[in-house]
Amino acid sequence: MRSALLMLVALAFGAALVVSSQAQDKDKGKDNEVTLKGTVLCAKCALGEAKVCTTAIVVKEGGKDVTYLLKDKGDKEGYHDAVCGGAKNEGTVTGVVSTQDGKKWIAPKKVEYAKK
Repeated sequence: MRSALLMLVALAFGAALVVSSQAQDKDKGKDNEVTLKGTVLCAKCALGEAKVCTTAIVVKEGGKDVTYLLKDKGDKEGYHDAVCGGAKNEGTVTGVVSTQDGKKWIAPKKVEYAKK
């Protein structure tokens, strides 16, 4: 009887840990979400930094221009048309930032251009 009770308590404790861990993982992406404000452009057409059309945002950080490439479907995204061909638009990108192969990326949740 005593061992059955101990087993039940151990299972309940383990289940609580799993639920807590999953909740933290869900919130983790929201905690890392940032909003970048700068110049949105095509990394291929305007910057010559990509082989295919890729949306990017250039922001000022510490007095320097820093380029973040958008981790998305590139020129297949509706917001890319406004910058493809070399056009530049002021705007904001909200998403989660990461670094890959020495480049900064942002997985966009929201892309907005400034009203003209």
